[in-house]
Amino acid sequence: MAKEAQNRESFEIQAQYCEAMAAPRTAAACRALGRTLSRDTATGRRVLDWAGEPVADALVLRLVGGLHALLRRTGDADLARMFADGDDEAAARAVMRHDAALTAWLDGPPQTNEAARSAGLMTGLLHVADTFGPRVEVLEIGSSAGLNLLIGRMRFDLGGVSAGPDASPLVIRPEWRGAPPPDVPIAVVGARGVDIAPVDVADPAQAERLEGYVWIDAQERLARLATAIAMVRAAPVELAQGDAADWVEAQLARPQEAGITRVLMHSVVWQYIPAAGRERIRAAMAAAGARATQERPLAWVMMEPNRDLHRHEVRVQRWPSTDPMALVALTHAHGAWVEGLSPPYETRGYVMRRGAYE
Repeated sequence: MAKEAQNRESFEIQAQYCEAMAAPRTAAACRALGRTLSRDTATGRRVLDWAGEPVADALVLRLVGGLHALLRRTGDADLARMFADGDDEAAARAVMRHDAALTAWLDGPPQTNEAARSAGLMTGLLHVADTFGPRVEVLEIGSSAGLNLLIGRMRFDLGGVSAGPDASPLVIRPEWRGAPPPDVPIAVVGARGVDIAPVDVADPAQAERLEGYVWIDAQERLARLATAIAMVRAAPVELAQGDAADWVEAQLARPQEAGITRVLMHSVVWQYIPAAGRERIRAAMAAAGARATQERPLAWVMMEPNRDLHRHEVRVQRWPSTDPMALVALTHAHGAWVEGLSPPYETRGYVMRRGAYE
């Protein structure tokens, strides 16, 4: 029963995080599910007996994503009530009614490929460009459908600092707080990514899955998602299937053109990479960093959750340099706002447990 209690508690943890991210309807649904799931359904049994770490595994978001997709597809009245006000009876009936369809949503982690997260990532890239010059190539792990690989094709307005092509159909303009990022030229000259299970947005069913993971409180994200999907369909991104650590090691071994900064980039994926894989990536970056020169620099830009503080953090590390990784901005989970920080930047290690930095 101790494990069941931990798994139920993860619904409250996620609800608090949703509230911090201005998503009260999703928070209400999380709490209703945490109170009412039972072993009367296959879904309930799998969740309550979940053997892994429920927060790191994003167990609650797996289930909520499936329920949101079913609401969009069916218009189910009980699902609508559950998301409207966290109605317990409606939640219990909805899980019972959709039990067979929901179990598949528990098989893998959420694919929340939110293009607006590129606001935080671009903030980090501008700090890199301020140090090494405008030309960067990005290597993204956990790319999902590859929407953030469009980062060089998006237009950004970051606290009055502009980046990207003027004619882009996708404009990322978060609410800006705090200090603006460096106002320097930047050119993304290459972008490639990897995911353990890439999402092919050319497939309508896989695109529907991405839509399900959009929180019901943020319907404006669906329009942005549709635009990003259309851009990928019109000009596909370079996205591979594979293990993140294997891929990073291989990419760092490739020849690097002079005058271009190579940047490892990722958002909301670190917690899903096994500990051994994270250690291999850290070791590979440290080794490549030791070889980096002013002509062929290296950087690491991440936007990852600090669940202890209910916030997402943008961190940057650069080589050649002896400076540790620096916290340069805070950001909303889905890019609604970014808060730029001023120097001296907080510097701490980048070993994460449950999404928190130690």
